Amino acid sequence: MKKVLLCGIFAVFLLLPVYGQRRPQKVVIKLASMVPENTDWGQTVNKLAAEWARVTNGEVELRVYANGTQGSEDEVLRKLNMNTIQAAIFTSFGLNKIAPEILTLSCPFLIRSEAELDEVLRQVKPEFEAKINSKNYFALTLVKAGWVKFFSKNPVYVPTDLKRQKVGSMPSEPELAQAFRSMGYQIVLVEQNRILIALNGGTIDAVYQSPIFAAGAQFFGVAKNMASINIAPFMGGIVLNKQAWESIPAQYHSELMRVTKRLGAELESSLLRLESDTIRLMKNNGLRENPISPAQLEEWYSDAARAIPSLLGSTFDRTMYNRIDGIVRTYRSRQ
Repeated sequence: MKKVLLCGIFAVFLLLPVYGQRRPQKVVIKLASMVPENTDWGQTVNKLAAEWARVTNGEVELRVYANGTQGSEDEVLRKLNMNTIQAAIFTSFGLNKIAPEILTLSCPFLIRSEAELDEVLRQVKPEFEAKINSKNYFALTLVKAGWVKFFSKNPVYVPTDLKRQKVGSMPSEPELAQAFRSMGYQIVLVEQNRILIALNGGTIDAVYQSPIFAAGAQFFGVAKNMASINIAPFMGGIVLNKQAWESIPAQYHSELMRVTKRLGAELESSLLRLESDTIRLMKNNGLRENPISPAQLEEWYSDAARAIPSLLGSTFDRTMYNRIDGIVRTYRSRQ
């Protein structure tokens, strides 16, 4: 009997290391993306998934749902809050639903160049991330996603040229629509997938869009003019819900942030090149870029300056507007 008991105890000790070494359960993060997989954004997200698997030894799987399969940004945000998905890529308009201060970057003509944008982001980007993190979310990275420009059937050099045309605006971007209405533009709400139809049918004569999107959607085939002026920059960001971030073992947090920030910086550079290459390609295929003179630029800026104050506190965050305005004014005074 004693021998049997000793054998049993010995067997238990042999099995203990097997149970003690059991692999941790894999953490699966479902990420919703509006962008197609074959874009720079899509390729970067796929690289990100591979990097997350590598640095966590396969303990964290970033499972990407691309091409807008999870719905609009509003729908994606609801799913993020319900933990149906755990992460998402948002544009400035989706980020606005989380931290309204971020949309202030897209206030028309507030920021006018890449250099100004870099200076603004150097100072306020940490504040934006902190705003997101103070809610039930965690900001993985915020990146520059390009500039919005006017594409129109008839040439546009000054505000009155555009005010004679009907300008299409997406219902998902009510803040920009309101901003342009307040400046006297004829704004017509058109769903994104109906813009080309509306241009062809004469419902609208112009749109404000990213050159990359305008090229992909072939808007420039009808709206053959692009004003050279930058209307506003826009951002992209990858956001997790806080529950998902906290479910990832803490020892991996700093390395995951490091690889995400690195890939975000690479994406910014590639998008800047892509925007320039895309404009050149459209011009080679019939797009006419309408050059805006310094005097004409001032007309645009003055037109916006008269309207924007009435939008502060409602469409755009007043405190953040004043902060960004102060940064760009100081920057311009030093140039």
